[in-house]
Order: sequence, then structure tokens, then C-alpha cells
Amino acid sequence: MTLRSSASAQSPYAGSGLADGVARAAVEALITVLPTPTLLTASAGAGAVVVGRAGGAVAAAVVAAFVGATSADLAVVLADPGALDAAAGAGAESALVSRDDIIRPALERAAGVLGLGVLGDARIDDATTLFLDPETVVFDLVGGGATLGWFAIRLRQNGTAAATGDRTVVGNLGRINNVEMALTVEIGRTRMTVRDVLALEPGAVVELDRSVGSPADILLNGRLIAHGEIVVVDQDYAVRITQILDVAESLT
Repeated sequence: MTLRSSASAQSPYAGSGLADGVARAAVEALITVLPTPTLLTASAGAGAVVVGRAGGAVAAAVVAAFVGATSADLAVVLADPGALDAAAGAGAESALVSRDDIIRPALERAAGVLGLGVLGDARIDDATTLFLDPETVVFDLVGGGATLGWFAIRLRQNGTAAATGDRTVVGNLGRINNVEMALTVEIGRTRMTVRDVLALEPGAVVELDRSVGSPADILLNGRLIAHGEIVVVDQDYAVRITQILDVAESLT
């Protein structure tokens, strides 16, 4: 499907299909983990239409900014945000998690297509300006024959255009050399319903999607960068890196 984006001439992505391609990859990653009652598909949308149709919801969007070789502003708007608030326990004396906590993993997955970088805190904020910006690519999130939400992403490139060679990539990443990032070692994953999670108790066994002896995944701010094996060093767990993925390739 061809996306409808009206990026201005000042944008580093204007006049090419790069913005559309990156935005499409981002939304496809987002909908794989966005918690909705039905499976979602993404179709090209228009920011002005979204603001006119769901102005109140856009004013309470979950937004976050990604900073890296390629930076971006991201926002998720749900047609029925109250459904997430209810699931999170909002209105009770102490909510278990907030709406932005629930949506952040989906934003992390979307930002993962942009390469190495840092995703800022997800927060509830007014995304009207973002949706109306002509450089923003907007998607309708459709499930069960109805539009359940919208996703907006505005790409911003730092300095010289990236993807022209390793030297350019390294130069851009030098801007964030001193930024602390979270390194995570993942031995496996599983999907569980809220009912099953609430039923967990000491002694319960959670089966993961990886067999014994398989390499562990090493993730930097949620993005896979290497594989390794779990070892013990002075009675502490550690990971021995066995394969580093091509960083330059992951940024393109």
C-alpha cells in the first residue's frame, strides 16, 4: 500500500520513499505488541482527519521521543483509552500500571526499527501538533472492522544524512556517546493472559519459547544487538558474547 505523506521540502526524508518505508516498518512492529482486543492492521491515515474525529483522545495521547542516528517523535492514540485505564486498575486506590506503561513496550518495538538510540519516557500528552505536522506519517489502526486507534511518527535526522557509510554512522552516534542505556539479556519469552499472570504463585513453572542450550539474546534498550551464553563469574550471573550483530546494517 502506498502511504500518503506530505513531507515538506526541508525534511531530510522529503522527496523519497524513505520516510514511508521506515514509518511502515515502525507501525508493523508496533501493532505486534500493542494490547488491543483484536489483531490490528495499519492503513495510511491523515492527521487532520484524526484530530477532527478524535480531538479529545489526541489531546491525551501516549507520546515518546527517540534520539539516535535517526531520531523520531512517536505517538499512539486509542479510540477508547478508558479500556486500558480500566485494565490497569485506574480509579482504584492504587493503580497497578499506568496507560503509558502499558503502551511503552509497543513504542519500544516501533523505535527499534530506527537503529541504535535512546527512547525517552513515555507520557500522556497532547499530540495535536504532531498529528497536524505535514512531516508526520499517520496510520489508522484497524481491528475487527473498526478503527481502534492511530499511530503517528515524525522522523528527524541528526546532522549529515545517515546510511552513507560507517564513518557517517559513527559520527552521528558520537552525539550520544555519554548516554546511559539499558543492556538486557533475554533467555526466552512467552505470552500469557492477564488471568494466567494473576494466577501465578510460588512454585509455578513458566515455559519459555527457547530450548535448553540455545544462545541468549542481548538487547540494548530493547533492540537485539548480539547473542551470547549464560556463565557464572564469582557466583554472579554473566553473559559471554558469542556473536555481535552488524550495527551498521541494523541502522540502514
